[in-house]
Amino acid sequence: MKRIKDVDGLFCLLTDKIDQDVLNAAGTNLKVVGTMSVGHDHLDLKALKAKNVLVGYTPGVLTDATAELTMALLFATARRLLEANKAIHKGEWKAWSPSFMIGPKIAGSNIGIVGLGRIGFRVAQYLKGFDVANIYYSGRTEKPEAKTIGAQKVDLDTLLKESDFVIVTTALVPETREMFNKQTFGKMKNSAIFINISRGEIVDQPALIEALKDGTIRAAGLDVMTPEPLPPDHELLKLDNCVVIPHLGSATTETRADMSVMTAYNILAGLQNQPEKMPAQLKF
Repeated sequence: MKRIKDVDGLFCLLTDKIDQDVLNAAGTNLKVVGTMSVGHDHLDLKALKAKNVLVGYTPGVLTDATAELTMALLFATARRLLEANKAIHKGEWKAWSPSFMIGPKIAGSNIGIVGLGRIGFRVAQYLKGFDVANIYYSGRTEKPEAKTIGAQKVDLDTLLKESDFVIVTTALVPETREMFNKQTFGKMKNSAIFINISRGEIVDQPALIEALKDGTIRAAGLDVMTPEPLPPDHELLKLDNCVVIPHLGSATTETRADMSVMTAYNILAGLQNQPEKMPAQLKF
């Protein structure tokens, strides 16, 4: 709060809460905020608009990396990779067994994607190559590009009821906060696997823990959670049927470099009051 006084531009991360207090501390010189993220729930857009501050973000450049990570999380959860690795270290692998560490296959399954944006669509493209039976998606609008891969738009209840894997890639907005709760999990198959690479706040976490413990759903794979970082003694980390990784969606060398450079260019253009030259200006 001391160091931000009188700055002209701000480079921030998704872990930085840019609210009214921060903007007041910055003063009247602030012209542009560049966030090294595609999500912007950490920004008080109303306050930024009131101060006529330009905002740059980094969509597009992290699509492939995050979609690849989603696939990794999906397979790690379905095939119980971390649980199986732990079993070796604990001496539980005695011999080959027909029922040891078995999990569901992806081929022939129904996939539900909640929020078919850039990342959701790329995940759907990848999954098409694994010969899945159906790809369902839910959201506010019909996506014309979905037809190219045979994805079907359905309401959320239908998606939850029919899907063997539910993948969440939607943005965090007031309507999606804790959209996955006791009632939502109760509508899913008890054999279903839940994957969240969006934001932790989209999930009522105690309800997820309960659903994993009592068998309401089979398993979960999480790249995001609340809080972040997750304490090492957290209940989620004690569950064998939950794979948790530390928010690695965009964590490739190339993607993080592209995101940082894109943020810098957003800020440079904003400082020159040339929003048309910003690689990605957030319109709000």
